[in-house]
Amino acid sequence: MMRRIHHVGIVVTRLADAYRFYRETLGLPLWKEAELPDQGVRAALLGAGDSEIELLEPLDPSSGVGRFLAKRGEGLHHLCFETPDVGEALTALRAKGVELIDATPRDGLAGRIAFLHPRACAGVLVELATPPDGADARQGEPASPLRLKRLVIGTRDPRETSRVFQSLFGLPEAKMNGGARTMLAVGRGALLLVPREEAGGTEGLVALSLVALDFAALTAAFDRAGIQRLRGTGEVTVEPRSSHGVHLHISRFD
Repeated sequence: MMRRIHHVGIVVTRLADAYRFYRETLGLPLWKEAELPDQGVRAALLGAGDSEIELLEPLDPSSGVGRFLAKRGEGLHHLCFETPDVGEALTALRAKGVELIDATPRDGLAGRIAFLHPRACAGVLVELATPPDGADARQGEPASPLRLKRLVIGTRDPRETSRVFQSLFGLPEAKMNGGARTMLAVGRGALLLVPREEAGGTEGLVALSLVALDFAALTAAFDRAGIQRLRGTGEVTVEPRSSHGVHLHISRFD
C-alpha cells in the first residue's frame, strides 16, 4: 500500500542557491537537512502540504546524483512513495520479478528507504520510504503555503504505464475526461500520465504542479524576486531557469 507521494526529488547544483527560490520565494518550510555520504549528496526536505520536496546537492561528481547533474543539469530526479513497511514492499515486488536497485532497505533522509530500477517503472526512478514513527506529526513546525497537486510523467503509452503503476503500487485510477491522458490517485496527490509528444518528446518526470493557499501573496513574492513566469487566470507557470530546471505549474485551484 502506498499512502501518499512522500516527496519529489530535485537535483540542484547548490542547496544555498536553490533555497533562495524554494524557501525564500515559495516559502516552503525546511523540515530536515543532512549530508548522506553513502549517496554522495547533501539533501534537504521541504514541506509541500501532505508531501515534501527533496533537494539534492551532489558532493561527489562520480555519484549517481553527480552523474545526473553532469548529464542532464538541474531538474526532477525521482518520485518517492510512502509505504508502511518498505521491507515488506520489497519482498512483494521481488516476488513479482521487479528489478530493484536496493535489495534491502537502508537509512535515508526520509527514513528507511529503497530504490527501484527505472526499467521496472516505465523510466521513472522510484523510491519507497517508511518514515520514522512520529515523522508525520510536524507539531510546532510552520505550515507550508503550497501543496503538491500532481506530478506529470511523459510516456510513450499512458495507458500501459498506468497499468504498470497500478500493478506495482496498487494506485487507483482517477476520473478524467477521456483522451490519451490517464491519472492515478496517491493520497491527496496524483500522477498525471501524458503522451511524450505533449512533453516535448521527454519520457519520465516532466513537470510538477502545486496549489497555492494564498495565490496573491505568491505572485507578489514572484514580483519581488523577479521570477520569470507565464501568467494565466489563477495560475502561473514558472520558467525552468528560475526553478532550477523544474517545469513548475502553480494554481489557486485544486
